[in-house]
Amino acid sequence: MVKEIERAGIAVVHICTITPISMTVGANRIVPAVAIPYPLGDPKMPHSDEVALRRKIVEKSLNALATEVDGQTIFE
Repeated sequence: MVKEIERAGIAVVHICTITPISMTVGANRIVPAVAIPYPLGDPKMPHSDEVALRRKIVEKSLNALATEVDGQTIFE
């Protein structure tokens, strides 16, 4: 799906927990997530820390979306 959306001219960021799978499916902009059951957070963290973690991942994803890439790139 990611490749088809990009083929239509729309930039896509794939937030995922297992980056090799993203590489296999051909995603160009990959942002690593936290864990499979909670990709954008960690319920064991204090609420304020979890909100900061989520914000960091979303900001990294927006930065990746605005970055021109040539091929597959993982945004650490």
